[in-house]
Amino acid sequence: MNNTALQVIGLAFGIIMGWLLSPSDYGMTAVLTVFNVIAVEMQNSGFKNALINQEAPTKNDYNSVFWFNVIVGVAIYGVLFFAAPYIAHYYHEPKLVPLSRYVFLGNVFSCLGVAQSAWLTKEMRFQQIAQAGIVSIFAADVVGIVLAWFGFGYWALASQSVLFIGFNTIQLWLYSDWRPSMRIDFGPVRRMFRFGVKMMVAGIFNQVNNQILNVLLGKYFTKTDVGYYNQAYQWNSKAFGTVRGMGETVAQPVLVDAQNERERQLRILRKMMRFLAFVSFPLLFGLGLVAYEFIGLLLPERWLNSAALLRLLCIGGAVMPLSSLLYNLIIARGRSDIYMWSSIAFAVLQVTLLVLLRGYGIRTMVMAYVALNVVWLFVWHFFARRLVGYRLRHFIADIAPFALVAAVVMVATWMLTRTLSSPALLLALRIVIAAALYYVVLRLLHAKILDECVDFLSDKLSRRKREK
Repeated sequence: MNNTALQVIGLAFGIIMGWLLSPSDYGMTAVLTVFNVIAVEMQNSGFKNALINQEAPTKNDYNSVFWFNVIVGVAIYGVLFFAAPYIAHYYHEPKLVPLSRYVFLGNVFSCLGVAQSAWLTKEMRFQQIAQAGIVSIFAADVVGIVLAWFGFGYWALASQSVLFIGFNTIQLWLYSDWRPSMRIDFGPVRRMFRFGVKMMVAGIFNQVNNQILNVLLGKYFTKTDVGYYNQAYQWNSKAFGTVRGMGETVAQPVLVDAQNERERQLRILRKMMRFLAFVSFPLLFGLGLVAYEFIGLLLPERWLNSAALLRLLCIGGAVMPLSSLLYNLIIARGRSDIYMWSSIAFAVLQVTLLVLLRGYGIRTMVMAYVALNVVWLFVWHFFARRLVGYRLRHFIADIAPFALVAAVVMVATWMLTRTLSSPALLLALRIVIAAALYYVVLRLLHAKILDECVDFLSDKLSRRKREK
């Protein structure tokens, strides 16, 4: 629920920023995102996951990771500071020199909160983590809107990003009971290095996979084109991020807890897979269905070029939470090497494919990006089958019914509403009809996960009424 609140806040403020800023403003900050996220992965060095993957990490383990992250984070900022002119030269945009040096400050703030985040996750204090995110995104977005209102353009987006990281780090410190000490011992870091460095490399390549189109579009196309794509990517990522957050926050700790019980771990995995498929396919396919009405009503007309890209991205977005769950299983089984090499192979294949297709235009590149993400879901499954015996027929049985029902429902909804011309009426009716049809079809098919979700919501509402 808190993850959903986080995405709703982001949705509301994203709409406001879309009215205040231009596609080129978004393009200016989007081309820097890949450097930022790679820097975060390097400073984390996979040690957050290494801490979570331990059964009982000590205070000294957290302290070792904290100081290592601080040292690496500051060093990386120094490197990026002096690399700013080269980044600007790559994109043929001198204004990126001061902008990148400002944006990269977020990495310094981020390195101070890694150990606290790991501690809260290990203690399963997900409520506090979500609350920290909600407070931080609200405060940062308010500042961003004020700056955008006064004409600061892309500097408003940059400030939004830096302040979110800073506010979130402060919140993590407030919620965490653990504090670093000056008795520094890098022994735990050395012990975790073998696992952590694989997680770091995999994380870097995963971020490259996510941001590669921003990098390539920024090189071969205009900043406005990057802005159109980035706007579509942001809405797609908010949607699948909502679903992924439902499972990813608890997936690794829960799967790690069951790592010595393979059959139990497989049962947990399959149940989580069915739930994520039950939510992800209708939400993302539905967003694709209403993409033009959504962009056209909520944002200025200048953003309509994003709608076609959003419709394509939603197809790939539907499988993102499922892939995330599978590679969290791989990590929980202690096979960071598989996670690393699979991520590298995916990145190399994706970069090669997209560079070869750049002459065919942005739409073709996005289609290739989506297709490869769908295919790679089955690569992650291949390794899950080897590790816990998750058979392909079981995997298909867990996800295919929801994908097929969602697809049929969206086609039926489109056919029922295709003659309407009012965007507002189309948006409202398509959401209502698609939701109703999805519920009815699953009810007729006696989908067990639907009954479980209804029972869960009923119990939660009953508890709230009793508490009042």
